[in-house]
Amino acid sequence: MAAMVDMAVDAGVPLVEMVDVGKSYGVIQALRGVSLRVNAGEVTCVLGDNGAGKSTLIKIMSGLHQQSEGALRVDGEEVRFGSPREALDRGIATVYQDLAVVPLMEVWRNFFLGSEVRKRLWPFNPLDAEGMRRTARAELSKMGIELDDVNQPIGTLSGGQRQCVAIARAVYFGARVLILDEPTAALGVKQSGVVLRYIARARDAGLGVVLITHNPHHAYLVGDHFVVLKRGQMSLDGKRDEITLDELTQQMAGGDELEALTSELRRAQV
Repeated sequence: MAAMVDMAVDAGVPLVEMVDVGKSYGVIQALRGVSLRVNAGEVTCVLGDNGAGKSTLIKIMSGLHQQSEGALRVDGEEVRFGSPREALDRGIATVYQDLAVVPLMEVWRNFFLGSEVRKRLWPFNPLDAEGMRRTARAELSKMGIELDDVNQPIGTLSGGQRQCVAIARAVYFGARVLILDEPTAALGVKQSGVVLRYIARARDAGLGVVLITHNPHHAYLVGDHFVVLKRGQMSLDGKRDEITLDELTQQMAGGDELEALTSELRRAQV
């Protein structure tokens, strides 16, 4: 985490920027005219109902898909990622809802999954298991995650703890921008609180965090900037001091459509 503080730039400088980004799949336009900035030391919350375009936005920013129109910029440089590896090489890491962990494998093995450290002992080149255990334990501790044993299977951890391990892993491997896909969707109140605390820690360490969620209450607890998507377009773009929780909740609930429905149902009951 300390390394990330050194790498972070001043808050307000865009690490990633989308300008009028659109994405079409044949005749279906999943995104249209989406613009947002991801600043160091800030949490940008992207909210929307199912089918609003949140997943498409993630895929473009993480390098899984390319935009059909508009510009994607990293550190001011326009880019078109050809793969998630290219995005990761630029410091953009995505933690998906399924976490991509192996439940029966130890915590430290999951921490280094795909990036294992090996000892230089010719000709065998064995895994540096003890070194990876120490590193995993230290990095989790920096995030405030205290586990009884990093040798326990990650599947024995709570949902919130698994999310936090995935966040700590992304930070350790050089993430400057952390995209979190519905990290609290399947969690209870207490475990959601655990995850939100670690999101705040990542923000305070200088990372730019993109929180994808459908929960305005969770977003408002940690968010600095809010974007609401509706049918692939932005229906709200505001900073924390420009919007209240009630206004954010109303936008998520449908805004004018909800008011019209309320009026319609009220008349029907008369």
